[in-house]
Amino acid sequence: MTDGDLPAAEPGPPTPGGPEFDPVLVAELIQRYNDGETMEKLAAQYPLSYRKVRDVLIRAGVTIRPQKVLLPPTPPGLVNAYHDGRTIQQLATTHGMSYNQTRRILLAEGVQLRRRGRR
Repeated sequence: MTDGDLPAAEPGPPTPGGPEFDPVLVAELIQRYNDGETMEKLAAQYPLSYRKVRDVLIRAGVTIRPQKVLLPPTPPGLVNAYHDGRTIQQLATTHGMSYNQTRRILLAEGVQLRRRGRR
């Protein structure tokens, strides 16, 4: 029997990362991501870019976690000033931050925000 007489190989399911990816590598990336590793860390540990790691995970049907927003340290007195009646906008201006950043810091500190227009 010659090579020409061999039956064609059955095509298997497509590899989630594309045809150039080893299914074992794909499974390892999925497992480590699901165990809590970040895409940045996976890209640093394998010869892959962040974008390629993300693409492999998405093609594999993995639900991508939302990125964590890093907040600066809470400025001293911020929470107390809010409780004393200062508005978020006043605090943002005083501390050189945006309204949204100030609001996120207050929420991260567990502050119950007042309704808009109320002091």
